[in-house]
Amino acid sequence: MLNRTIAPPIVDAVNFNLQLQPYQKYVLKNGVEVYAIDAGTEEVLQIEWVFDAGNWFEEKNLQAAVTNFLLKNGTATKTAFEINEHFEYYGAHLGRNCGAEFATVTLHTLTKHTGKLLPVIRELFSEASLLQSEMDIAIQNMKQKLDVNLKKSSFVAGRLIDTYLFGEQHPYGRFSRHQDFDALTREDLLNFYDQYYRTGAFKIFVAGKIPDDLEVLLEEHFGDFAHIKKPGRQYIAQPAQEHKFHILNDEKSSQSSIKLARPFGNRHHPDFLKAQVLNIVLGGFFGSRLMANIREDKGYTYGIHSYLMGNKKENGWMISTEAGRGVSEATISEVYKEMDILRNEPIEDDELMLVKNFMMGSILGDLDGPFQMIARWKNIILNDLDSDFFNRYISNIKGITASELQETADKYLIPGDFYELVVI
Repeated sequence: MLNRTIAPPIVDAVNFNLQLQPYQKYVLKNGVEVYAIDAGTEEVLQIEWVFDAGNWFEEKNLQAAVTNFLLKNGTATKTAFEINEHFEYYGAHLGRNCGAEFATVTLHTLTKHTGKLLPVIRELFSEASLLQSEMDIAIQNMKQKLDVNLKKSSFVAGRLIDTYLFGEQHPYGRFSRHQDFDALTREDLLNFYDQYYRTGAFKIFVAGKIPDDLEVLLEEHFGDFAHIKKPGRQYIAQPAQEHKFHILNDEKSSQSSIKLARPFGNRHHPDFLKAQVLNIVLGGFFGSRLMANIREDKGYTYGIHSYLMGNKKENGWMISTEAGRGVSEATISEVYKEMDILRNEPIEDDELMLVKNFMMGSILGDLDGPFQMIARWKNIILNDLDSDFFNRYISNIKGITASELQETADKYLIPGDFYELVVI
């Protein structure tokens, strides 16, 4: 009999044996790959269509984003109102998003309603109307949102630091202006839609309680699309020559947005996994070096964070915070001070174990449910990583040493390699 007077032993998260549930894969008759995880306790389902239709493929700025936004705003047989009413009637949600490489449409629904919703989604990909009236309204709203955001130093800093890292003409560094919206025509959107949605390449990711006939339904509604892989446009990153920038965006502001960033390799880089652990030490969680110094000790900010950017191709290492206008330079100095310490002093065993446990615990939380698991697999698949990447990621966390972290810091945490931006 279990003796409940004795507490169970405490096990460090670093000793957990974490496994990523394997996916099921099948291929539709047109070559579209479907990745599925059948798991969970609730009768809910997530289906995500991922198109090669990000801004990497556009000929005009905003062509990809506006096209993606208008997918729900009417088809040959349904108005935008009728489309939204249809999904609301079944208690479903249909979202869409456009990034640098990919554009997505995501359905969340009760499993039993899947067959009622897929025909309408097929219409979005094959018969979207992209009406001029809907385009005009969308662009007007986007312009207004842009004007509001341009008053925020954090938004301006986020735009500019990407431009310094990659160049203004690069998809990762390009940002929107009013004239870009004005230059778009309905013909631009129709051409993009026809090339990258109606005949373009895509993958499907499914998670949740999967109905027995899902493969048949997907084949019926999406197995006859042309699914033609289109080569993306060729870009070469052109980082800025200057490394320090100070921008006055609002003379009355008492706060500044600070971005420090350097180029860094993508997930295929040999030091990427080591850098992920080092990043957590530096500024990747609430107990990080930067938080302890700049928030807890100096009181310059409510929060400061560092992260490796998630781009598929060119990538970067970013440090981001907002601080009082009068302590901007002091904040930057303290960031460089923490970099210097990591380059010259090995991390203590207790701190390294804390970081490892934090990372393993975070992964454990990320694996709590089918939607989170398919998100992990989607990240691996879309970045052209092998199926063992997750296991290598776990092994790296468990086995990395203080000396390896110090060597990594010595290679990459060099203040002169970072772009420095302050926007007030």
